[in-house]
Amino acid sequence: MNKNRITEHPILTVPEQEEITFYWNSRKLKARKNEVISSALFANRIKIFGHHPKDGSAQGIFCANGQCAKCTVIANGIPVKSCMTELKNNMIVESVEGLPELPELQENPNLKHIETITKAVLIIGGGPSGLSAAIELARYNIDTLIVDDKSALGGKLVLQTHKFFGSVEDSYAGTRGNDIGKLLAEQVRSFKCVEIWTNSTALYVFSDKKVGIIKDGTYKIVEPKVILNAAGAREKFLRFKGNTLAGIYGAGAFQTLVNRDLVKPAANLFIVGGGNVGLIAGYHALQAGINVVGLVEALPECGGYKVHADKLKRLGVPIFTSHTVLQALGEESVSAVKIARIDKNFQPLAGTEKTFACDTILIAVGLEPVAEFAEEAETAGIKVFSAGDAKEIAEASSAMFNGKITGIKIARELGFTKENIPDSWYEKAAVLKSEPGKITCYKENISQQDVYPVIHCRQEIPCNPCSTICPTNSIKIAGNPITGLPYYEGKCLGCAKCVAVCPGLAITLVDHRLDNEHPIVTLPYEVKNFRIEIGDELICTDIEGNMLGKYRVIKVSDLKANNHTQLIKIKADRRLADRIVSFRIQKDKLSTPAIETAEKVRIDETEMVCLCERVTAEEVLKLIRKGITDLNQIKAITRAGMGPCGAKTCDNLIKQLFRQEGIPLKNVEKNTKRPVFIEVPLGRFAGEERGDND
Repeated sequence: MNKNRITEHPILTVPEQEEITFYWNSRKLKARKNEVISSALFANRIKIFGHHPKDGSAQGIFCANGQCAKCTVIANGIPVKSCMTELKNNMIVESVEGLPELPELQENPNLKHIETITKAVLIIGGGPSGLSAAIELARYNIDTLIVDDKSALGGKLVLQTHKFFGSVEDSYAGTRGNDIGKLLAEQVRSFKCVEIWTNSTALYVFSDKKVGIIKDGTYKIVEPKVILNAAGAREKFLRFKGNTLAGIYGAGAFQTLVNRDLVKPAANLFIVGGGNVGLIAGYHALQAGINVVGLVEALPECGGYKVHADKLKRLGVPIFTSHTVLQALGEESVSAVKIARIDKNFQPLAGTEKTFACDTILIAVGLEPVAEFAEEAETAGIKVFSAGDAKEIAEASSAMFNGKITGIKIARELGFTKENIPDSWYEKAAVLKSEPGKITCYKENISQQDVYPVIHCRQEIPCNPCSTICPTNSIKIAGNPITGLPYYEGKCLGCAKCVAVCPGLAITLVDHRLDNEHPIVTLPYEVKNFRIEIGDELICTDIEGNMLGKYRVIKVSDLKANNHTQLIKIKADRRLADRIVSFRIQKDKLSTPAIETAEKVRIDETEMVCLCERVTAEEVLKLIRKGITDLNQIKAITRAGMGPCGAKTCDNLIKQLFRQEGIPLKNVEKNTKRPVFIEVPLGRFAGEERGDND
C-alpha cells in the first residue's frame, strides 16, 4: 500500500487485509478495513491532524487510547477521536482547523428505546486483570459482563511482542504478551456466563447505581451488583519547551501503531523515560525496523529491569542517565531533541547540552491509574473492586495474578463461595509486583564442562522460565523461587532451550566440544528484520554493550519451537567466549549529537501544561505563587482542565508545579471532574440511532 506499512515483522504475522477508500481533506486515500482513522493517516504519512483554534499549533496524537483529545478530526461531519474511531468505506475525514461547525440539527431523529440490563458483575476493562477475574467468576457461573473500548480483548497485552517475565505457573512467563492476551481471551469466550462487549465505552457511574455505556455507538444502561474497575492506566505527559509539536506521543500510542496496526510511525525515534515501558518500547521499535537514536532518564540508573536496558545497549542504543529533555525542536512536527545532564537536584548543567536529529519523541515517564470508575461507584454506593493498573501500577504478570485474587473476592462478596484465599497467594502477588532488586557484580563463569550455559542475569526480578524449561533441572534459582538469581549447576545437554526462552535474552551457550580454543557461542536474537546471515561479521558485546571484537556467524537457527527467537552461532576466542552476550545492529553515527553550549540552562516556564486549552506552566505558577491552592479556582481562571480530555493530562502536570513550589498535595483542593468519562453526542443519551458511517 505504501512505505509506512510494516510488511515484515520478526514476531508478528502480517495478514492480508481488505482495502477500503476514505477521503482526507478531499484527498482520496487507501486504508485497511476495520482500522482506526489515526492509524490510516499515519500509514499515509500524515502526522498532523489539524491545528488548534487558539494558537494554530499542529495537532496529532498522544495517547491513542481515547484519554486525550489531540487526535480529534471531523468524520462525516462529527468531531471524533481518530484513535478510537474505525474507518468506514468512503468516509469523509477532515482536519480540525479552527472551531469546527456543529452538524445540522435533525428535525425528526430516529430515537430508540434505551435498553437497561442487569448483571451480577460488571467488569470495566478486558485487559489482563479483568480477564483473569472473569475466569475465576466463571468457575462459579456468575453472570458477568466485560466492557472494553477496543475491538479485541487483551488490553495492553495485545501490544506486547516480548516474552514475559514473572512465574511460569502463575503468569505465563516465557510466553509473548500478545500470545498471553489471546490465551486469556479464548478462555473467557468459552464461558456462557460471561458476556463480552467490545468497541464499548463505560461513560459514568451515576448516583442511581446505573452505569452508562456506549456499545457500538448505541447508549445502554447496566445495573450491576458489583463493579470491577480494571480500566488500566493512562500515560503521564511531560512539560518541556516545544512539547506541543506533532510527533510527540506516549509509548502506548507508539506500540498501538507498531504492534497492533502494523504501521511504521517513525524513522528515527528518541525516548524519554528509562522505566520498563520506555525500554520495552525501544526494543519494539527496533523490531519494527525503526532507528532508536537514544534514551534519556533523569535518575542515575534506569528504573526498569536491567536486562531490558542491557538489550538496548548491546544492540547499539545509547542510554543517557542523569539527563533530562530540554526542548523539542521543529516547526510543526519534531525534527530534533535537545537534552542535558542534570545535577542531584535535577537541574540542567550548563555546557552539557546535546542535540539529536529525530522525527519522533516517545514519552514514557510513568502511568497513573484510571481510578474514576471506582471513585464514582463508591459515591453511588455500589460495591466496587479494582485490579491491575487501575488499582496499582505494576507489571502485567502481577495484574493477571491480582485479577485472579479479586475474582474470588467478588465471588465471596456475592455469596457464591466461602473459599478462603491462601496466604501464599498474597505472598506471590507481592513478589510479582516487587521492584527490581539491587544489581550484583558480574561473575565470570567457572564451569570446566565442554558445554554450558552462561547466565548474564545480575538483578533479582520476578522471572523463572529458565529453571522451568531445563530438561536436566540444572538451572536453579537462588533464594526465592521466582525472584532469586538463576545459576547453573549440573549437566548441560547443549539443547539451548534456556537461551531461547529467556525473556531478557540474558543466557548464552558456550560449546567447547569441537574446538577448545575457539568455542561456539550461541546468542539469542529477535530483531530479525535486521537480517543476520551465515558469514556475517558481527561486532560482539558484553552484558553492558561494551565491544569485545568481531566474530563471524557460522550458523543461524530459526526453529518454530523457539517461538520466533533466532539462535545465532559464532566462533569466538576462548578467553572472551563467556563474556559475549550479543552484538551491535545500529551504527554509532546514528546517535552522534551536535554538542551545543550556553551560558545558562534552565527549563523554560512557557512549557504547556494544558494541551486542550493551551495553558502554560508560567500562567499556573503565577496563581500558585499568589497562594491559590484550589485546582477548581485555577481551572476557572485559566480554563486548565476545561478541555475535551477532562483534565486527564493537565491534572498531573499542575500537581507537579505544586510540588515544585514546595506545596504538599494534601494541601491542594482536588479538581472536581465533570460527569461523563469521554465526549459523547447528546443525541446518544436520547436513544438516537447511529448511522452506518457515524
